[in-house]
Amino acid sequence: MDRRRDDLAEFLRARRDALTPADVGLPEGRSRRTKGLRREEVALLAGVSVTWYTWLEQGRPINASSDVLDALARTLRLSDAERQHLLTLAHRPTGERITDPEHAPDALVRLIASMDPAPAYVLGPRWEFLAWNTAQSRLYPMIDQLTGHERNLLWVVFAEPTARALVADWEDQAHKILAEFRAGTAELRADADVVSLVQRLSDASTEFAEWWPQLDVAQFETRVRRYHHPRAGDLAFEYQQLTPSEWPGLKVVCQLPLPGDDSAERLAAWRNMA
Repeated sequence: MDRRRDDLAEFLRARRDALTPADVGLPEGRSRRTKGLRREEVALLAGVSVTWYTWLEQGRPINASSDVLDALARTLRLSDAERQHLLTLAHRPTGERITDPEHAPDALVRLIASMDPAPAYVLGPRWEFLAWNTAQSRLYPMIDQLTGHERNLLWVVFAEPTARALVADWEDQAHKILAEFRAGTAELRADADVVSLVQRLSDASTEFAEWWPQLDVAQFETRVRRYHHPRAGDLAFEYQQLTPSEWPGLKVVCQLPLPGDDSAERLAAWRNMA
């Protein structure tokens, strides 16, 4: 079974339920039982048959052109990230094998080392930590102790207590990271390791268990991340992400010093990791 068809159906239903008739210029009516739009209304506005759209929401094996999917995206008022997520779920996999690197390429290891004193790390396709620099170890000392499935950014954010205490605006950042993870791993939703990660996090974190079914997706956005560091004090960095062209399945994440701010210097000033 292609799990992405089920994910597509669930995503469409969730976005349809999130809209009201007023959002799309339709009258409310007096006998409405559906909390969002009806399937018939979505089909009408998108210019497709009700039967075809119903089959799509039921996860049936039907094909949809990009033009039709764009029409659905406009009808459902999807953001750019949500539209891309829709397209990813609707199109068949290419059949290309996802690489499973155990280590970051040496060039990327040297790249993040050169970024010191800015904390930086390399993520694999499932957001597993593949490498990190000294500044990242100072910012988040537990990273050197993580093993196995725990060495994953999503696991750290939701299930590792010291990380939660470290991030100043944890709830806001966790929401964003979760939405970015869903968008960034859409092609891997049937992957056994991703399925296992989602299940383990659902068991380990009440917030994850509550937020994951909301199906939020978002593109990565540059933002300021703030920390309550137990030794260096309150820190702030600009959160940036790069995708190396030679290894498109990997991500290089760097937390840049802000102009006029001494967070990087204060973080680098202490050496005792104990």
